[in-house]
Amino acid sequence: MCLSVPGRILDPAVDPSGQIALVEVVGISRRVNVGTIEDGQRLSAGDWILIHMGCALAKIDEAEAARLPGGPSILPSAS
Repeated sequence: MCLSVPGRILDPAVDPSGQIALVEVVGISRRVNVGTIEDGQRLSAGDWILIHMGCALAKIDEAEAARLPGGPSILPSAS
């Protein structure tokens, strides 16, 4: 069984190679390897990804992220 968590893209390319993105995971910013995402899946700030061991597994929608532990439903509101 693998543990994966959702993360929200803050900056899709923080290095010259475009392989590393800055991602928010449960309110903490971290660098994630997004070079593992399928070719053709463009990532933008605000997109959600599924992360395992520092690597992006897939791009997911916010509804799917909300169903997962660590998803947007546990983040503090911005109001």
